[in-house]
Amino acid sequence: MKQEYNDTMLCDYYELTMANGYYKNGWKDKITYFDVFFRSIPDHGGFAIAAGLEQVIHYIENLSFDEEDIAFLRGKGIFDEEFLSYLKDFSFHGDIWAIPEGTPIFPNEPIMTVRAPAPEAQFIETFVLLTLNHQSLIATKANRICRAAEGRPVTEFGSRRAQGRDGAINGARAACIGGCVGTACTIAEQLYGTPAGGTMAHSWVQMFDSEIEAFRAYCESYPKNPCLLVDTYNVLKSGIPNAIKVFKEFNIEDCAIRIDSGDITYLTKKARRMLDEAGYGNCRIVISNSLDEYIITDLLRQGARIDSFGVGERLITSKSDPVFGGVYKLCAIEDEEGNVIPKIKVSENTGKITTPHYKKVWRIFDRDSGMARADLITVFDEVIDPSKPLTIFDPEHPWKKLTLDNYKIKELQVPVFKNGRCVLEHRPDVNEIRDYSKAQIDLLWDEMKRFEHPHLYYVDLSQKLWDVKQKLIAENVNAGVDE
Repeated sequence: MKQEYNDTMLCDYYELTMANGYYKNGWKDKITYFDVFFRSIPDHGGFAIAAGLEQVIHYIENLSFDEEDIAFLRGKGIFDEEFLSYLKDFSFHGDIWAIPEGTPIFPNEPIMTVRAPAPEAQFIETFVLLTLNHQSLIATKANRICRAAEGRPVTEFGSRRAQGRDGAINGARAACIGGCVGTACTIAEQLYGTPAGGTMAHSWVQMFDSEIEAFRAYCESYPKNPCLLVDTYNVLKSGIPNAIKVFKEFNIEDCAIRIDSGDITYLTKKARRMLDEAGYGNCRIVISNSLDEYIITDLLRQGARIDSFGVGERLITSKSDPVFGGVYKLCAIEDEEGNVIPKIKVSENTGKITTPHYKKVWRIFDRDSGMARADLITVFDEVIDPSKPLTIFDPEHPWKKLTLDNYKIKELQVPVFKNGRCVLEHRPDVNEIRDYSKAQIDLLWDEMKRFEHPHLYYVDLSQKLWDVKQKLIAENVNAGVDE
């Protein structure tokens, strides 16, 4: 058994069988276009957040099969030797466009487009999807939780409950993109710059003969901004009184307490009063314990006195809706002359009918307010002149139309790879992405940010693209049926 895994082999087996088939059928150099998109927003929210692009870039830049990988595939007994020789020098030679990390995204619009020879484009499907799906899911959930906190800092506490190593590390990164100020995951800061922090567990307090000894030992070790966990025994009768006593003994003014259990609203109200009466009005109250956006909203509505939150399992796993559902679908190929030929998948489930063609995605903004009005998907060669009125329509109900005449427009996808080489001029760190994301979310109407029944944001098709789609549906509805 191989001891160290190669991310190149992290693929669905059918990607290898299809690549082998493409090779055998002379399609090794056949140029194809694939879209990555998702069909529904987690938790029935108003928007999702794009995340994971940096890890996709790293993966593609390091694609390679080693001799052990080739030997393993040879042992399967179904791959041609010429194809296996091709894999020895395998790398990505195509083009990729993607919506930048941190951008609000919506169903059915391409968040990434891949143009590459068929074996290469098909092969990267699994890693691209698992990366964008996971990080976009966690960034979206984190943002919901951070919005519920109403400006109070939120730290991601979920490493121990994450689904595996990458779930913890990349989940911490995605949580920061979504708005978290830090993480308990140490390696996430080492790798990505996501600020790591933490204080103590209940075991620290239990380790000593008494709670107050535990607090003294901790404040002696960390006199700068200590945070004491006060609910190991009794929050109001021992935890807070002992914390206050130790803060005074060590003359500590910049301090905090953390509560991890019990009736949070009741305890924080009492704790705030006790701290204020003792002269510790600046002592912060930190709350953890299986929180999510709904619990946080209820706590604050009930008047809980909370300064910051530590959120773990329900964030790092997106427990309420743990599947993002992004898909990777062929949308076009090129013929021998380089013409783009649109392709469509037709299904009896109308929600699974794809939008064909090589496309562009545009975001339309109101010129006066700067707020986002709608997204528009066009054929790649369409040009939009913002000096002229623009009529958009609902692709499901095309009689619903809106004409815009005071708008700005921005193409959402940016070039990421050209001829197999990363062409991004700037690859922002996670803190830059978080700030960018906040600025972009501020351009969405508040009605879209409701947790229940948010306002529907429109993602429309241009008339040209809509016509292409309807034509292909009509032509392909009975494709493959023997008569």
